[in-house]
Amino acid sequence: MAPGYQVDELLILQKKVAEAEAELERQRQQHQVDSNLFFRELLDCAPVMIWMAGPDATCTFFNNAWLEFRGRKREEELGNGWTEGIHPDDRDVCLETYLKAFSARQPFRMQYRMQQASGDYRWVEITALPRPENGQFAGFVGSAVDISDRRRRYFTPDEDSLRMVFALTERERQVLVLIADGHSTKETALKLGISYKTADSHRSRILEKLGVHETASMVRYAIRAGLIEP
Repeated sequence: MAPGYQVDELLILQKKVAEAEAELERQRQQHQVDSNLFFRELLDCAPVMIWMAGPDATCTFFNNAWLEFRGRKREEELGNGWTEGIHPDDRDVCLETYLKAFSARQPFRMQYRMQQASGDYRWVEITALPRPENGQFAGFVGSAVDISDRRRRYFTPDEDSLRMVFALTERERQVLVLIADGHSTKETALKLGISYKTADSHRSRILEKLGVHETASMVRYAIRAGLIEP
């Protein structure tokens, strides 16, 4: 057999092998895409809120239950958009716990207040597991469950806070509840049908009577007295 003919045969064989490998890789990737699509469609049907994040801690998926709870579109929650729903008082601890879990690559659980579609905050419990892919850490898949009612059942008002709060006048308690629930002084005035100046005056007297200097401390008194949800 002529050497030139053998070279041609070898080149043809190499080309066929490369084409076969390319087709296998295409089928493998298509199968992976189909599997991922089916998996996400399955999660969308789940009644529990479910999320997924990549190894860089940015979220890549939220199912329909999560989106309905939040009242937002999927693209608004993806990436770091979900953090906009964390209660300001819980934000630092929540994000610290979340990011530490990605460094440790271990299952984790945390609780924080998340804003729902109505604008109110509800306590949720996050449970998450590392997600392997081809033997590598691919991020986390987790669930979120509304536990507000469970927390409320086990809540016992603090006696000292109750005594301090109920030493306020009825109108002052009304102002305290509205401000502690996240309303501004202006919104509080509108809801109670009083002037801004009057509402602000009530707010100042509440701070004085409770012996505190900032709104956050007022909120803690209202929570400990059971006037608003934790």
